[in-house]
Amino acid sequence: MQTKLRIAVTIFAASLLSVSMISAATLNKVLTGNTKSHSVGIASWYGIQHQGRPMANGKKFDRHKLTAASWYVPLGTVLHVVNLENGRSVTVTVTDRGPNLRLHRVLDLSEAAAQKLGYIEKGLTPVFVSPILKYEPQHAALHPRLLVEPPDRDLVATYTAPEPPALLRSAR
Repeated sequence: MQTKLRIAVTIFAASLLSVSMISAATLNKVLTGNTKSHSVGIASWYGIQHQGRPMANGKKFDRHKLTAASWYVPLGTVLHVVNLENGRSVTVTVTDRGPNLRLHRVLDLSEAAAQKLGYIEKGLTPVFVSPILKYEPQHAALHPRLLVEPPDRDLVATYTAPEPPALLRSAR
């Protein structure tokens, strides 16, 4: 009797666990679909202290490249960043995670990006951030069976323009 009870409790616990995992996965899809296309916030920068250290994408950090760290967009996303104080802008690629969430900043930029935006001395600046959407059209492959010769080459459409009305012919 106790063995049957243990089996029943185990099955019940497993079913609860699977239901909670399914609902968590569904909730994650709902939350990710509701993202903004742009944001405004404070950006900081990081440079020599992180030079050569590994980033979240697995590569080494280079402060001379136009890169950024963010928690809010996927790695590899290309962002257009505008300094709201002076209007300068730069295009960067997200290669790392950061800044620390408790700092309430939207981006950490590389030293090169901060230099282009003109806020190296200040350390922080208000920015407008928007992703640059990539559109690469993919052409449909044409199947070789569709490339056949027409059965009768004499059946070629031609077009002959109609003669202008007599009124217009006499005006020439």
